[in-house]
Amino acid sequence: MSRTLAVVTVDSATANARSATPAGRETDVSVAKTTSPPGGGRPAPAADPLAWLADNERDRRAAGLRRALRPRAAHPTPALIDLAGNDYLGLGRHPAVVEGAARAARTWGAGSTGSRLVTGSTTLHEELEQALAGHVGFPAALVFSSGYTANLGCLTALAGPGDLIVSDALNHASIVDACRLSRATVAITPHGDVDAVHAALAAGGWRRALVVTESVFSADGDAAPLARLHATARAHGALLVVDEAHGLGVVGPGGRGALWAAGLASEPDVVATVTLSKALGGLGGAVLGPVALRDHLVDTARTFIFDTGLAPANVGAALGALTVLREQPELAAAVRARAAQLAALTGAPAPAAAVVSVVIGDPEPAVAAAAACLARGVAVGCFRPPTVPAGTSRLRLTARADLTDADLRVVTEVFAAAQVRAR
Repeated sequence: MSRTLAVVTVDSATANARSATPAGRETDVSVAKTTSPPGGGRPAPAADPLAWLADNERDRRAAGLRRALRPRAAHPTPALIDLAGNDYLGLGRHPAVVEGAARAARTWGAGSTGSRLVTGSTTLHEELEQALAGHVGFPAALVFSSGYTANLGCLTALAGPGDLIVSDALNHASIVDACRLSRATVAITPHGDVDAVHAALAAGGWRRALVVTESVFSADGDAAPLARLHATARAHGALLVVDEAHGLGVVGPGGRGALWAAGLASEPDVVATVTLSKALGGLGGAVLGPVALRDHLVDTARTFIFDTGLAPANVGAALGALTVLREQPELAAAVRARAAQLAALTGAPAPAAAVVSVVIGDPEPAVAAAAACLARGVAVGCFRPPTVPAGTSRLRLTARADLTDADLRVVTEVFAAAQVRAR
């Protein structure tokens, strides 16, 4: 079902909220229920304005949706096999990556000291931007503090009132939030439905249009039809924005990404966003595209202008990871091969990259299966609503290039004992 954002205006004289959303459409505006005192007038103030949190927590617990933080130790149990983290290439603890972080911290200090436009840019940031652009095949790159802020900054700087963003229904939360913050009209199309994208663009009524998708979807692990999306966007004069969070380092020759593999890198009507926290094993994000786009983001992207720059240690780590990837391009093929093996073990669909989605159904059996795996020494991800749609709770397995044959034998035994099988 498509969603539209509501515009709410408040009359200061009457304090009546009026929604500009067409009747019958689902909106993102909710109104708290209040009880007016006899005779009307202003309701009595609540004794504890956060008292509703207890009821909310009880409902989430009853639905099997309660979450908890489980800090991991600095030196995890050697027997634990990690299929939950996003360190796809196993570079998070690689000596060259760790040394890159340490060397940058020794040289530049613990933090960047300010926003990129004040004191937060270093020559190291520029070196990383040039390396990223060169690896992914775009003219220019701009580094942000995370992949989340890269998506927010990119989309809100490129679209606004009077514009149209066509967004896949399964896009990541950072894209969803960016669409909301842009104040553009948002058309949410069924997952992977290029005909629906064409229809949304053909309806017209927009000043500028963007089509936004993930290259590899974070929960399902399937690939977007990039070539067809690009052809459709180009036919309508729209810009294609692709989140390569799960493509960089994994898809394409040498892990150059899905856009490179599709022959779309450096096209003038294509923009990429990436994260440095998945295949590169660190932290940070970037937007890649034409030089004019980079200049525009420096001037207008709020999550770039008003955010502290990425810490030098994270920049150094990302540079170290890119160096390893360039020296060992076979890592990308290795992680894809391991993902295919995990899918075969569980009956899950063939993955497009490193993510294997084993759909269980209801939250409780998914949580139980994840716990059974962990008790036997294999950590797996467990995705439940609202991260995924109701009825599709799943185990999310993430392959790593450094998984050994011995690891796979253990995983096979554990999955059999825990009855990990796609429904």
